[in-house]
Amino acid sequence: MSRRRADSQGSLGPDDEVMPYSDDETDDELDATSEEEEEVPPGAVPIADEARPSEMPWKVKANDRPYHQLPEFQKKHFLCFKKSRYAGNAIKTYKYNVITFLPLNLFEQFKRAANRYFLALLILQCIPQITTLAWYTTLIPLVIVLGITAVKDLSDDLARHRMDKEINNRKCEVLLDGRFEESKWRDIQVGDVVRLKKDDFIPADILLLSSSNPNSLVYVETAELDGETNLKFKLGLRVTDERLQEEHQLAAFNALIQCEEPNNRLDKFTGIMDWQRELYPLDLDNMLLRGCKIRNTMHCHGLVIFAGADTKIMRNGGKTRFKRTKIDELMNYMVYTIFALLILMAAGLAIGHSFWYEDIGSKAWYLFDGLDQNAAYRGFLSFWGYIIVLNTMVPISLYVSVEVIRLGQSKFINWDLQMYFPEKDTPAKARTTTLNEQLGQIEYIFSDKTGTLTQNIMQFKKCTIAGRTYGEPTTAEGVVLDRGRPVDWSWNRHADKKFQFMDHSLVATIRSRKDKDVNEFFKLLSLCHTVMVEDKDGELVYQAASPDEGALVTAARNFGYVFLARTQDTISIREMDKESTYEMLALLDFNSDRKRMSIILRFPDGRIRLYCKGADTVIYERLSPNSRHKDTSQTALDEFANETLRTLCLCYKDISADEYEAWSRRHKEAQLAVANRDAVLDGVYELIEKNLMLIGATAIEDKLQDGVPNTIATLAKAEIKIWVLTGDKKETAENIGYSCSLLTDDMQIHYGEDVNEKLSIRQTQRRHQPPELHHGKKTPVEPFFTQSGKNALIITGGWLNEILYEKKKKRRRLRLRRLGRRPPPANPQDGQPMDDYEKEMRQIDFVNMACECEAVICCRVTPKQKANVVSLVKKYKKAITLSIGDGANDVNMIKTADIGVGISGQEGMQAVMSSDYAFAQFRYLERLLLVHGRWSYIRMCKFLRFFFFKNFAFTLIHFWYSFFSGYSAQIAYEDLFITLYNLCYSSLPVLLVGLLDQDVNDKLSLKFPKLYLPGQQGALFNYKNFFISLFHGIFVSLIIFFIPYGAFLQTMGQDGEAPSDYQSFAVVTASSLIFTVNLQISLDTSYWTFVNCFAVLGSIAIYFGIMFDIHSAGIHVISSSIFTFTGAASNALRQPYLWLTIILTVGISLLPVISIQFLHKTIWPSVGDKVQKNRKKYEMELMEEEKKKPSAFQRGRRSRRSAYAFSHSRGYADLIASGRSFRQRPPTRRTPQDSIREVPHGEAENM
Repeated sequence: MSRRRADSQGSLGPDDEVMPYSDDETDDELDATSEEEEEVPPGAVPIADEARPSEMPWKVKANDRPYHQLPEFQKKHFLCFKKSRYAGNAIKTYKYNVITFLPLNLFEQFKRAANRYFLALLILQCIPQITTLAWYTTLIPLVIVLGITAVKDLSDDLARHRMDKEINNRKCEVLLDGRFEESKWRDIQVGDVVRLKKDDFIPADILLLSSSNPNSLVYVETAELDGETNLKFKLGLRVTDERLQEEHQLAAFNALIQCEEPNNRLDKFTGIMDWQRELYPLDLDNMLLRGCKIRNTMHCHGLVIFAGADTKIMRNGGKTRFKRTKIDELMNYMVYTIFALLILMAAGLAIGHSFWYEDIGSKAWYLFDGLDQNAAYRGFLSFWGYIIVLNTMVPISLYVSVEVIRLGQSKFINWDLQMYFPEKDTPAKARTTTLNEQLGQIEYIFSDKTGTLTQNIMQFKKCTIAGRTYGEPTTAEGVVLDRGRPVDWSWNRHADKKFQFMDHSLVATIRSRKDKDVNEFFKLLSLCHTVMVEDKDGELVYQAASPDEGALVTAARNFGYVFLARTQDTISIREMDKESTYEMLALLDFNSDRKRMSIILRFPDGRIRLYCKGADTVIYERLSPNSRHKDTSQTALDEFANETLRTLCLCYKDISADEYEAWSRRHKEAQLAVANRDAVLDGVYELIEKNLMLIGATAIEDKLQDGVPNTIATLAKAEIKIWVLTGDKKETAENIGYSCSLLTDDMQIHYGEDVNEKLSIRQTQRRHQPPELHHGKKTPVEPFFTQSGKNALIITGGWLNEILYEKKKKRRRLRLRRLGRRPPPANPQDGQPMDDYEKEMRQIDFVNMACECEAVICCRVTPKQKANVVSLVKKYKKAITLSIGDGANDVNMIKTADIGVGISGQEGMQAVMSSDYAFAQFRYLERLLLVHGRWSYIRMCKFLRFFFFKNFAFTLIHFWYSFFSGYSAQIAYEDLFITLYNLCYSSLPVLLVGLLDQDVNDKLSLKFPKLYLPGQQGALFNYKNFFISLFHGIFVSLIIFFIPYGAFLQTMGQDGEAPSDYQSFAVVTASSLIFTVNLQISLDTSYWTFVNCFAVLGSIAIYFGIMFDIHSAGIHVISSSIFTFTGAASNALRQPYLWLTIILTVGISLLPVISIQFLHKTIWPSVGDKVQKNRKKYEMELMEEEKKKPSAFQRGRRSRRSAYAFSHSRGYADLIASGRSFRQRPPTRRTPQDSIREVPHGEAENM
């Protein structure tokens, strides 16, 4: 089954290779451009932004701090107070300071309805006419709850303070009063001139002025921004490079910079420098962005343009959203439900009291209290009395107990050694304590690619040369082995010892020098590239524009073809033992349209040859009819692609001197073209890049992180859908999709054009429907893919904008249409939305289509588009989402998702600082969700169900007692029992279940991913479970009240006295309740430890210990008004029949629960019950599986084309051709050093 590709070239759709940053604009900009722009008349030439410096709103004056405080740069901050529009460079993520902590924290805590309720209750309890409970019964729990929460919030905020302080106090040299002085980052201001040194982080968005390198060249590492470790270069203006090298020159620098306002576009900057009556254009190549790191540059100078919150990295962070779990929201609704029940019960009992007083109370002389109050007023007071008495239905300790459980679960994540990455000494880190149970409910995962799924490390694995494939384990004689050993590179003193290759026959062929094709193959790899080389302490260090090029040049070096040096017009290599220098006549750089690069060289013997490497799809179109080995190379390419390797075809062409001279003239003319220079140059390149002779092809592995395919496969079994959102090319993203098992051979792939066509058909059908159907009842959604089989969607950022109507021009048309300047489209085939409803339906259709697919890959997408995709799924699917990434371009997506995960240890820390959870490897996500997430969800649900049950059982006894106390709001227990019930007597066992319980162990949780499904379905805690807990509490409270009530009727003790008094009754009901709730939680405990056993027995022991103490005569003497139950416990509990009453009550309360649990696990067992039942059998199977070795890699069955191994950004060709990166070199070059190596980008500190 072949797959159709949506090729954007030549189509009317968007370019698949372009990342649509032009659409990534703020709403303010869109509003301004929409309503104020005038359409350019036909034939008129639009005025470029660069030509209108007066319209650029952002002005920066060098070395002039007072300038930026002028009134014209002030903006209203609060009421009539103003502040500068230029942000300071300090960042602030903390919430409190010393003054604001107490009032602000209390204000936030009293936003919770339960806390406000208990504050109101405390006020009511201070009114003597209505209170029947002492005020301290509410004050003590409330203070404890507020205090614990405040301590936790303070701890979290202190961590944020420390992080902010560490960043803001970093040091940097700033030019002040004519001298460079060491200053803290937080003190840097817009307009300051700063000096940065090698390995320094860039503190703000800075205009590069000069550097220690020639032509103010600076290398930067952008790992913090995009997760890529390959270095990029920045260039200062020639005028600043020549005039601003010395300190006194920089001190006299007084240029005015006019540029665009702060925005989130990482690939664009436009500005003008006005200096000494000359205007100089500025672009992104002149800017050093905050978060990047200076590499391979001793020092550089720059001018601060944007600081702090205005920098591009901070603008890309998106809004910090307050995240709450679904259980939190559900819990709040349930508390509101309890409020309603409480009010209804209190109102009913108040009405009962009015009638009772009218009929009985007012006529009984012994109940006369001397107050002149009618029945209605007494009923009114009784209502508030019952609000106080029944207040424990709303559990005040619920929230603090939840916070304690979440804190404990977070610590378990931090302490998990199986999520610790020893290579980087990086443990897992739960950076929030409020979202743990949500980890057990994830339905969609949105993942970055580079640095998240992959290591961004390329390895040369295989190649095909002249029709023969190399790379399998093979002896020097060509015998293929099942298992081999790596090649010994001791014969090559220049080899990188870390490079591994298993085919000894290729090395033997090269060393024999008998195969010209093999020698030509590696000579091409050592010559045709844009890699930069630098001598560092006797070693040659390679810097490549992409990891692919670095891998190819390193491979050539190991096979004996060592790239030594280059100048503007020469390139030198060592061919085995011979050193050669080639004259570089032209360098035809790679771009995303050409998908290839070429170099034209003059050999030492005078021959002229073109070497070319590129994607097979473009190289095969340009091969000569006489080229050999095309079919065998094609077969090898298909095999490489099946193994998900990235391929490049290598070819050459000999050029005569006359042909080169004629082409060179046209090339020079194209270089001078004013309009469409790039297109003209591409046309000239086409003239020479034809009739090529194929040499072979390379196969590079884009190294995945360990365990990625297995993790994705396991998560898929748990019915978690994974979407990859990346800025990489479509081919690269698709290739990685196959590598990590996200895409499989049995999937039908749908591209942008397919998706747009299907959505347009659905939109047209909807337009022809009657209007009343649009907003009427929801009809079942018709599926987009009716054929059987799996589907996958691969869509680029350009198509995403096209499909979702997010293009700036289209949004502008919408606003113009609203203003009446353009009529709405009458043609149903018009690609524009008729109205906002149609636009929304288009988005819903896209989400529905994507969710029907097993896998979705969005490539060439901007950070804002990543966040928009996540928002769409959250909005229209009401699904719980998780985003995972490692760079600053993932921050917006991480903040938008319900759960944000940052990959730490590999790249920068920007994503980690914005995340909720952080760890070092993607594979740990499996354990985070299927083990910690599932356990946290199960524990929290079990805790909440039992917490509601025990409070209903406790409180409703007051309700039954009111029928026998004239509805007088009299309490059924002692005051102190009510105070201590949730604090001491029943809290610890249920708290430990919330912390420690597990239905199956971690290994079985990973073995059976289907155990994760109840969390996605929200099956363990919902309104159904809530009402089950309510009715269970009603049942238990009935038993606990009425059985002792019956036992106390007409009874006689052993001493001839009737212990049927109120206090003895309170002791028996309280004792029955404590036994029942503690034994009930024992029945619900799946995982027993010594701590659980101690908690249950300890809670019962604490109850009896405290009760006998407060009922003793000694404590009664201390305060006779508080301790009124003197001797009640000892008197009641010495009666055997009262102990029998307690045993009977507890037995009848627990018997139905035991019966239901037995029937449920026997007749209707869940997946978890089945796994528990066969636990020992499965654990034995796991032990046997661990002894077995992992199976070898299996190739795919179907041929597909792999991505060409190029960076998706331009290389260093322009830099090399310009000569700006080279110092004036002496005529003779010294002998190259013996030690030559390529330094991994992760070891940049050695550079």
